[in-house]
Amino acid sequence: MLWVLTQDKRSLVNVKEVIVKGKTVEGIISRSFFVYWSRVLGEYDSYERALEVVKQIHKKLEDEENGSTSFSMPK
Repeated sequence: MLWVLTQDKRSLVNVKEVIVKGKTVEGIISRSFFVYWSRVLGEYDSYERALEVVKQIHKKLEDEENGSTSFSMPK
């Protein structure tokens, strides 16, 4: 389970998947056969910076032992 505090610090979101769309990092909240519901977690200056943030999330998940973690989106 992954809880993410959005970049604007206004929402704590339980996400199932994290994706990069251009300069934006989105969290998939729910998914069905043909649609999914997502939430913008953070917006960055470049696609490369957005990818770096996803790598930080991945590293945090790898380091956790209990299967649940939280992550605060950086500026």
